[in-house]
Amino acid sequence: MSQSSRFVMLGGFLGAGKTTTISRLAKYFREQGKRLAIVTNDQATDLVDTNLLRSQGFDVGEVAGSCFCCNFNELTETVERLGAGQRPDVILAEPVGSCTDLVATVIRPLQRLYSRPLEIAPYGVILKPSHGGKILRRSGHGGFSPQAEYIFRKQLEEADFIVLNRIDELTLSEANELCGLIREQFANKPVIRTSAKTGEGFESLLATVEQPGSPSRQLIDIDYDIYAQGEAELGWLNCQASIESGDPFSLDELLIRILERLKRSFSAAGAETAHLKAIGLHADKFAVANLISNDSEPVLSLPSLLITQSADLVINARVAINPESLSVWVSESIAAESEAILGRSSIRTLQSFSPGRPVPTHRLDD
Repeated sequence: MSQSSRFVMLGGFLGAGKTTTISRLAKYFREQGKRLAIVTNDQATDLVDTNLLRSQGFDVGEVAGSCFCCNFNELTETVERLGAGQRPDVILAEPVGSCTDLVATVIRPLQRLYSRPLEIAPYGVILKPSHGGKILRRSGHGGFSPQAEYIFRKQLEEADFIVLNRIDELTLSEANELCGLIREQFANKPVIRTSAKTGEGFESLLATVEQPGSPSRQLIDIDYDIYAQGEAELGWLNCQASIESGDPFSLDELLIRILERLKRSFSAAGAETAHLKAIGLHADKFAVANLISNDSEPVLSLPSLLITQSADLVINARVAINPESLSVWVSESIAAESEAILGRSSIRTLQSFSPGRPVPTHRLDD
């Protein structure tokens, strides 16, 4: 247990593509024969991300109920549990998408206070073009309040490097414009262009996270009052449900219809989607669908091609609306789409709330 593990944390705003990127990295390290562990993080339990990664055969620990920074001890205990018996060569960590100030509250405490040796990789932040482009252009139509946009900018400011994801969805001129805006507003910070979906640019990302030595570690000045207001603006919902029908139905089509119905509700209320994701599971089959903004359409990111008469669902929603309305919309959408396939639904767990003020366990900014 004396050898050090490589700790790779990738941040980024909600819906940036962190889980897909981490999954691609995990598959690469597994193919290289590395012992691997993944730590996911959220303000609540029942994560689509955790279910998805475990379905792919990875060893996944979950820090739930608060962000890494506010539950640092749970982060280190989860790392210990994942390393029980034989320490992992690589630990991949995915923080909450509305968190920032992670260099001072997670990376530096890991370097200075954690008892086990860790090699900390350069800290990368993944940028989502849909909301990121509007915020970087300062258009005033980013879909979120100035306080939420403040979190987005602080995430980029503290990164050692920035990952422009989803380039398969952009033209060359659009990608060039975004890279120019990043370099102009964030002091020529390195930018890597990737598509977590297709693998384009993956070699450059891999080379960066495998860099030896200590990166620059960007410390930021941050106003925790503004930070707290930005997080509190978002309604968070995690839901577990099940659907049964006497007639066979397509699991893939069901997920898309639920997300389409929710998008219509959000758009009608002027509630911007930060990220909405759903996983449907039956036996060893699963499907994943995502909605990353009100301007986009729901996408089936992982099809199951399954025709079934029953399925379990996990839905995670992060939307700029009060959590009470979010609960009603999600419950109604599941019930309506269940009825549409002549089935019945039941909700097993439903958590909805607005995040509280972040209170880090440690903050080392010297």
